[in-house]
Formats: sequence, C-alpha cells, structure tokens
Amino acid sequence: MSVAETATPGKQWGRPDSLSATNLKRADSEQLAPPQVAQVAFTIATVQPEESSPIILAENLTKVYAAGRVPVTAVRSVSLAVERGEFVAIVGPSGSGKSTLFYLLGGLTQATEGRVVIDGVDFASLSDGERTRLRKHRIGFVFQKFNLLPTLSAMGNIEIAYEVSGRAKGKNGQPLDRKYLDHLCDLLSIQGRLEHRPSELSGGEQQRVAIARALITRPAIVLADEPTGNLDTKSSDAVLQMLLRSNRELGQTTLMITHNPEAASIASRILHMRDGEIVREEKGSRSQAVSPAALAV
Repeated sequence: MSVAETATPGKQWGRPDSLSATNLKRADSEQLAPPQVAQVAFTIATVQPEESSPIILAENLTKVYAAGRVPVTAVRSVSLAVERGEFVAIVGPSGSGKSTLFYLLGGLTQATEGRVVIDGVDFASLSDGERTRLRKHRIGFVFQKFNLLPTLSAMGNIEIAYEVSGRAKGKNGQPLDRKYLDHLCDLLSIQGRLEHRPSELSGGEQQRVAIARALITRPAIVLADEPTGNLDTKSSDAVLQMLLRSNRELGQTTLMITHNPEAASIASRILHMRDGEIVREEKGSRSQAVSPAALAV
C-alpha cells in the first residue's frame, strides 16, 4: 500500500480479488479463537472468505441523512479493506464522516449505497436480528463514553457482556473462561479494581474495563470510537498502548476512530478522512513502540 496516496471517490484501499456470493448456514462461532463456543446457526448470505481475504471489506459506501429538506451526505463512496490482525486508525476532524463510517462498519446503521462484508458475511443480506447476532459474536465495541452499567462492579460489567453474547447458553454452551479473564485483567492492569463500581474508577480505569468487556467474548474484530476522547494525556497513552498490546498478544483486528493524529500514529496504517471521503493513507510511526511506563499506569 502506497503512503500518502490521494484518494478518488470509489477508490478501494487494499482491495482484494473479487469474492463470490453464496447462501449457506454459518455457525456464529466459526473462525473464533479457541476455546470453541456454542454454535448458533442462522441463514445468511455470505461471501466465501479465502485465507488471504480481508476481515473487513467496504465497497463504495455512501450514507445520506435526511436533514429537513436538505439531504446530508456523511460518507461518500468509501472503499477500504482491513486484513486480519491489522491495527488501522481512521483519523479526521469533526464532521469528516469518521463516526458514521464506524457505525456502518460495525453494522449499527445501514448504508444508503454500497456494502460491508465482515469476516465473509455481507451485512446487507442480514435481518436486524442476524446483524445483532453477528455483532455479538464477531465484533467488540469500545466507545468514548465507556457505557459501563453504573450499578454493576467492573467485574459485573465484564461478566454481563459474556452472558449477553449467548456463549454460555445451550447444551454446548461454554462458561466464562476465568483464566482468560484473569489474563485480560493482568494485561489491562485492572486486577485490583474489579469489585469497584464505575463511579469509583478513574476515567482511564473505566476505559480499560470497557476494553476488557469488549475482549471477553474473543471477538475477531475490535472497533474503538474515540477511545481516548474523555481522558487526560497520561490515561490516553495507557489506553492506546493497551489497545496495541491486546492487538498483538490476542490477535484481534483493531480499527480505531479518532480526531487525534498523535493517537492515530500508534496504528500500523492510518486512513485520513475529510468531507466524507478517505483522502490519504500513511503508515503509523509508533506501531513498534510499547512503553512499559504506560502499561503500568
């Protein structure tokens, strides 16, 4: 992929060879990291993925909102591909369309035109229930405002995410892996804060709990929307390093939305957005640096 390449409408960043569409039964737990989780089958239209296929594929995405009598185009003919295990940042100023793109890639809203394929599954082919099921099994979300339940402890917030995912249900259900949970908590330095409620945690601690909640279901993809937007500089650096470390050690594909170019530089690849379009791509300058001091925060 060339650095600082100028985009044109409809340009696809890292587009793979064309993929054929088929209809088949897929198990939600397919291609997830071990241990195996309960299989919940549902009928969806899929793109049969090859080993070298990108895990996130967007083709000519356009999103138009009706704002009174004047339609507003938030995303314009965006095409991109994210490979398995990549850490990609999308950076742009307020109003550039990056958050709308985040919601499109996460299946939280539908595109006006174009399509999104997640791990071989075309979002456009799914019903609302099927999209929800796919999100629960394939994608972990990290939001700017943490979105922790205030009446639950940090541990309770993590545990309920696993329960909602449905992985423990049914005769083939798998209980929460406590060894994996301990590993996450050590990785995110929250082991001593798990019995505290969100109001008793700092902003950085709340965000690290939110990251643990996103990772506990072993998603193939982690989508982070302005994960440092409400944090001070020290906490921001720690959270960014945690995201980078979890990407490397746990193997998830990570896509982060941010308005901060310095935060974006931690990624291996950076896509710049403006006026609803991807206008430039570059390599991250800090993709190899992990600060021990930041990890200890």
